[in-house]
Amino acid sequence: MSLAFTKMHGLGNDFMVFEAQHEASLPTAAGWRELADRHTGIGFDQALVILPPRTAHTLAYYRIFNADGSEVEQCGNGARCVAEWLRRQRQLSGPIRLESCGGIIEARFDSEELVSVDMGEPRFFDDDEVELSIDSTATRFTRVSMGNPHIVIWVPDIHSAPVAQLGPVLESHPMFPQKTNVGFLQFIDREHARLRVFERGVGETLACGTGACAAMAVGRRTGRFASAVAIDLPGGRLSLQWEGPGSHLWMTGPAVVAFEGSIED
Repeated sequence: MSLAFTKMHGLGNDFMVFEAQHEASLPTAAGWRELADRHTGIGFDQALVILPPRTAHTLAYYRIFNADGSEVEQCGNGARCVAEWLRRQRQLSGPIRLESCGGIIEARFDSEELVSVDMGEPRFFDDDEVELSIDSTATRFTRVSMGNPHIVIWVPDIHSAPVAQLGPVLESHPMFPQKTNVGFLQFIDREHARLRVFERGVGETLACGTGACAAMAVGRRTGRFASAVAIDLPGGRLSLQWEGPGSHLWMTGPAVVAFEGSIED
């Protein structure tokens, strides 16, 4: 028995994408870790499993598994890749609605390999920044959900940000029983910022779509960002639009097919 898959990426945040009719046949956590290995497996940040829809007026339900075998609620770059995969497989053109355990989103196709996704309204956990003492140093951040948990830390220079040092400590801090994604955000001007993200269950990735959405939400909330902002990540640029509370946040970026293959069981 063979499993056909598509290797895709959004700004270098890479995925194994495949369709399944039944969830019982999905790999175990150990199986996902084997497939994610970049030396002996396929290699990916996350696996995206496309399943039959569970809710009326949605095209598909999808599940997201990290490279460490854990399952997560949402993935912005992954959502664009799922939408692009469905567009190619089913010759779609108009907007589509997709569901994950993080909720229902809408995706539209702006051009070849460029997808916009309605990521919903950001949800903040606190009225102001939170401060933690890490190695006797005060670290301030904002907690926000984009269907999955994020914290955003302002930094003066993204290149010298302590991503490798602070990322894993904060990801697994007792404050976050389900762990969290950790974003390091540099303000350039009202329409431009830079971002690096340490993703829970993966580590630092070349791009994090929900991380960029969380950064946009924090920037708007603090009055630093305009309603449309370009955020540069190590893998490239995402465009974000958010008018503010009461409105939905839109993310636009590429969804690219790298190759197709199959696994022999």
